Amino acid sequence: MISSQIDRRHFPTLESHRYLNQASLGLIGEPAVQAMHRFIDDTARHGNSRMSDEDEARFLDSMRAAASRLFSCPVDRMAVVGCASEILAQLPLLIDIPQDGTVVAVKTDFPSVTRPWLREQSLGRAHVRFVEDRPSESLTDALIGAIDASTSVVAVSSVQYATGTAVDVGRLGKAVSAAGSHLIVDVTQELGARRVDVSGWDADAIVCSGYKWLGGHGGVALAAMSPRLLKQVPPMTGWMGAADPFDFDATSLAMANDARRYTQSTMSYASVACLMAAMDELAAVGGERIESHATGLARLLVEKAGRRGWIPFRSPVDADGCAHIVALSHPDRSAENAMRELANRRIVCSARGGRIRVSIAPYNDESDIDAITQALI
Repeated sequence: MISSQIDRRHFPTLESHRYLNQASLGLIGEPAVQAMHRFIDDTARHGNSRMSDEDEARFLDSMRAAASRLFSCPVDRMAVVGCASEILAQLPLLIDIPQDGTVVAVKTDFPSVTRPWLREQSLGRAHVRFVEDRPSESLTDALIGAIDASTSVVAVSSVQYATGTAVDVGRLGKAVSAAGSHLIVDVTQELGARRVDVSGWDADAIVCSGYKWLGGHGGVALAAMSPRLLKQVPPMTGWMGAADPFDFDATSLAMANDARRYTQSTMSYASVACLMAAMDELAAVGGERIESHATGLARLLVEKAGRRGWIPFRSPVDADGCAHIVALSHPDRSAENAMRELANRRIVCSARGGRIRVSIAPYNDESDIDAITQALI
């Protein structure tokens, strides 16, 4: 019997539902919820009587320090921003590419990764070249194969949200570097779900939402910015990006000399408190245990669902797959009809790309896998 790695009592939803949907709106554990409430009750509702200007100026320091450990990069490169889409949208304005430069991306990637570059294409400033995520091929190989002399940028999610396909970013990064191109990676569907070492990726930006696998709430995201981007003035500048935000010099564009310059303004500090607690809980479990737990449950899922004809887009034990996102399809049955049956049984997952996407979190256990496979009739 494979047990959960986090106390299921921390997630009241599990009392009434089988929740296999962390890749979408992920559940938030009780310690993180309590941290959010404490901040609101003890600090936020009391305004500056409990949080001075100096306190607010330093409030994100702990978050940046924790993120630097998670990303394995220096703290001066860590930015705390309002959402992943916010920083991804700025990157085309930070990375100077030739007018005929090509951006390589995945056709079925999450839109936040591709739309900033599609906007550039619509303005005649770039051309986007899409590659396909095919179950019979390595997506890493496809991305590398699409790089040529015209390639200026490769923008990709390290794990594809709809299929669970994993990209070998280390190998991709070497090819991008050899071509003299830029690399942008969204790790939202990977960080917090398995072991990740981004230290050798040589990416211009590595971006992650604070909710989903990190266990936080919307309103905060993290980004590791390259040294060359730390020299740039952000296209979207805000008052918090100054070295001393409370200096309030409206005549100066002096920015902080590190990634703090990418923090625009007052954000959801309650979400920051929530994310800090969630990251502490994940760290206590450990990335290796989290990944091993997901692998065990994913193997059971594929085995039991396979007896009913449901086939994974990629095997979770393949080099190009991952265990925490398994996308299932059936040659004769529609995912939409199956999703209705799952909903009737209070089993929560998602339909993505015509498949049932099952996402396996540390709070899941073997009984959750039994429930969903029995419902896949």
